[in-house]
Amino acid sequence: MKHLIALAITAGASPLLAQDISLQLPIDCTLGKTCFIQQFTDRDPGPEAKDFTCGTLSYDGHKGTDFALATHKDRLNGVDVLAAADGRVRGVRDGMPDLGLDDTPSDEIEGRDCGNGVVIDHGNGWETQYCHMAQGSVMVQDGDTVTAGTPLGQIGFSGSTQFPHLHLSVRHNGAVVDPFAPNTDSCADSELSLWAKDISYQPSAILDLGLSDAVPEYDAIKQGLPEADIARNEPLVLWGYAYGAQPGDVMSFLITGPHGEIFRHDVTVDRQQAQYFRAGGLKAPKGGWPTGRYTGLVSVSREGRLVDRRVTQAEIHG
Repeated sequence: MKHLIALAITAGASPLLAQDISLQLPIDCTLGKTCFIQQFTDRDPGPEAKDFTCGTLSYDGHKGTDFALATHKDRLNGVDVLAAADGRVRGVRDGMPDLGLDDTPSDEIEGRDCGNGVVIDHGNGWETQYCHMAQGSVMVQDGDTVTAGTPLGQIGFSGSTQFPHLHLSVRHNGAVVDPFAPNTDSCADSELSLWAKDISYQPSAILDLGLSDAVPEYDAIKQGLPEADIARNEPLVLWGYAYGAQPGDVMSFLITGPHGEIFRHDVTVDRQQAQYFRAGGLKAPKGGWPTGRYTGLVSVSREGRLVDRRVTQAEIHG
């Protein structure tokens, strides 16, 4: 097993030129649908945390961008990690288990928070690091030459992580660089970006949702629930799983059936949460639910403005 190269990291970066490096999306997914940027580089020099927009999608000392999958089921289906730019592989680690922070022995994580990963040297002082890859999935070796889009491995659950994602770090001459705002050391919108294509900032989004016959366990939601089989005499519950909660956000639930609306409910979030879920529903009426298709709509609003909405459906048979 080769060891991922340990590199010195400093908190700030001097102003940079966008033409020094151009980054492609480092994960084979569709942002906002099959993957989500859940956390950005921390731009606050103190104990607080702010992303490049001065929003809250970061945590203290976070040195990269987290491209998250919605559930572990998506991870197990296999999602490729891709080289963000041309370069030469200068460090590789594989073999760490996909157990996450809570279930990996602390002595196995000590000094190896990144888990399984790859470091690529892009020249002119630039390098990228790819963390938390799946055990046994790394496809490149130290010294390999890669081009942008080359598969490096797959998203996993190795190292110091609590959700399936790719942590991408960008560095220039050893200093951490936020690819969304490389020319500033503070949290402020920047016209300069290292991304080859614009990436929209989404402050919150619905990761998953579903109709079921009971409020599901949170751990089961994070693993990824199968499509529900709801009987006519069972309760009908709509749940939503999202990231980026702020106090005052409203998650709204609407269920319609063969004869129209049957349930509507709003839940106000009372605290900031990196990930959260809420649910609402009702018991079956006397005689049971009419057979047919039922539709659930979950939406998230902030300060009266729609942030995200998603729809799910289920059939109730006679």
